[in-house]
Amino acid sequence: MITGGIQGIGVDLVETHRMRDCIERWGARFVDRVFTRAEQAYCQIQAAPWVHYAARFAVKEAIAKACGTGIGGALGWLDMSVERDTVSGAPQVVFSAAMQRRLAQKGIQQVWISLSHTTHYAVGQAVLGGGHSVDQKEPAT
Repeated sequence: MITGGIQGIGVDLVETHRMRDCIERWGARFVDRVFTRAEQAYCQIQAAPWVHYAARFAVKEAIAKACGTGIGGALGWLDMSVERDTVSGAPQVVFSAAMQRRLAQKGIQQVWISLSHTTHYAVGQAVLGGGHSVDQKEPAT
């Protein structure tokens, strides 16, 4: 048994040109549905906003995968915001109050994220940590 172990891991990869296409086609209708005002403010001042939107989209998908819920009734796009820590500059996720309660009920105490992007791809990763015990099986020999 691991106490305080990993409760979930998720990863997602996004082609940045697809994010650019969505933004060009749907504009504010898409952006307002998927990204918080804080995320929009950060992305819009970048030279290639769609690349930064793609990275945040990937992180949100990774969190949904790590939670085991996907995006839907239990976890919405605007329940989480990928922002920069004001001290370190590292990416962090800020959850809505309702989502914080749902995570706490599942025993999730911490969420670590990482993101990276190039001209063509953006990747997001999430690791959920908590205080509940998780069974760990020995590897087969």
